[in-house]
Amino acid sequence: ATVSEPAQKCCTENIQPFLTSILEELMGPVSSGFTEVRSLFDKEVNEIIQDFQKTNDIKKLKENMDQLMNLPFNSVKMEPCYLKVNLLQELLQDLKSRFKVYHIDFVIQRTQNFMQELMENAVYTFEQLFSPSLQADSAKVATTIEKVKLRVLK
Repeated sequence: ATVSEPAQKCCTENIQPFLTSILEELMGPVSSGFTEVRSLFDKEVNEIIQDFQKTNDIKKLKENMDQLMNLPFNSVKMEPCYLKVNLLQELLQDLKSRFKVYHIDFVIQRTQNFMQELMENAVYTFEQLFSPSLQADSAKVATTIEKVKLRVLK
C-alpha cells in the first residue's frame, strides 16, 4: 500500500506519456525487418517460378523447393532482414539511459528469432499448399506456384 501510490504516480507522469512515441520509434526497424522477410520470400518464390518456366523440369523444381525450405536457416540470405532490426541497437540506447532498459541484445535477438520463425512458417505453409500440385500438369505448375505464393503472403 505504501509503494503502490508513488509507483503509479511515477508511471503515470514519467513513463506512460512516452509509451506511444517509444512504440512508434521501435516499430520502424521491426516493421522494416518483417517487410524484408516478406520481400525475400516473394523474391525466392519468383525465382523458382522463372526457373521452372525456363526449364519445365519437375526434378529441378523439387530441388528448388528443398532450397526454399532451408531459406530460414540460410544466414546469408536472411542477413538483410536481420540488419534492419539492428537499428534497434541505437534506438534502445536512448531508452536504456532514460528508462533503465537493459538486455538490448536480447530484444534484438528475440526479434530476429521471430523473423526466422515467420520465414519458417511461410515456407512450410507454401510447401504444404503446393506439394499436392507437383503431380499436376506442368503447364499449370507456374500458375499454381504464383497462386500459392499470393495466398501465403496474404
